[in-house]
Order: sequence, then C-alpha cells, then structure tokens
Amino acid sequence: MHNKVVHMLARSFGELGLRTVRFNFRGVGASHGEFGQGSGETEDVLAVLDWARAHEPEGQIWLAGFSFGAHMALRAAARLPVTRLILVAPPVQHYPKLGPLPAPRVPILVLQGDQDDVVSPTAVQAWVESLTSPALLRLFPDTGHFFHGRLNDLRTTLHEILGPVVSADY
Repeated sequence: MHNKVVHMLARSFGELGLRTVRFNFRGVGASHGEFGQGSGETEDVLAVLDWARAHEPEGQIWLAGFSFGAHMALRAAARLPVTRLILVAPPVQHYPKLGPLPAPRVPILVLQGDQDDVVSPTAVQAWVESLTSPALLRLFPDTGHFFHGRLNDLRTTLHEILGPVVSADY
C-alpha cells in the first residue's frame, strides 16, 4: 500500500478525478491474517470490490495493481466485473500453482519497464500479444521493476492514456 509505484498510481488516478482505494493484503502491515498463497489475496481484492460497489453501486470500477497486486487484480477481474484493468509489471510467468492467467474481458493497460529484473518484459509482451480483449502495452525504456527515477514518466503516461478515457466515461 505504501510502495512508491502504488502511491503514484493512486495519486495519478486522484489527479484524473477518480476515487481510489489502497489496501494491504492479508498479513501485510497492520492487516490481519497470513499470506494466502495468492488465493487468499484474490479474496482480499474481491472483498474490496464488494465494498466499493456497496458505496458506489452505479460507479465504474477500474482495477489497478503493481507486480503481485497486478496478478491479484487480474484474477479478481475474472470473477467480478470491472470496467478497466491497469497492470504495472504483472508477473505473468510467476505463480503457476494458481493456474493459467485468466484472459481479461475488459480493456487493459499494461505498463512495464524494459529492464525489469523481477518480471520478464519479454514474457509480459508475449502475454499482451496473446490477448483477445483490447490491450495496450507501454514499455518504459531503461526502467526497472520499481520505476526508480521514472515515476514521473509513469504519471505522465497514465495521464496521457487514461485522461481522454476518463473525460469520455465520466
């Protein structure tokens, strides 16, 4: 929740006029529980989605996540409807015990550093190219997993790509 990439996502969405919710997965920070091997964390996302729908029943739900959170967002979006997915450095080659990655059914934006040493940029690019839903991949040159020195570029890209969508949708 306090990761600088997650913080920049939330800040950028707020600047675009979107309401945001950040949360810790079970067992992280002051959250109760223990690591749920991905299944429990998917349930955490679903619980937050239920809460958001209860508070904004007519509102659109855009779901975003960074790294592990991107994987959990993708899994949750397969179970409950969302309007859009924004995934930063989704670990598409990790967590095989969770089964194959669900194919998104909504427009998806994937932001990936081309020098990521945690998530394979090649694997992410191949995954995006395999999708049948509308998908946009933006590769950030000379950028690692945590977007060191490139957070403002991440923010600018979010504004450039999502700004017109927000204006049209809201």
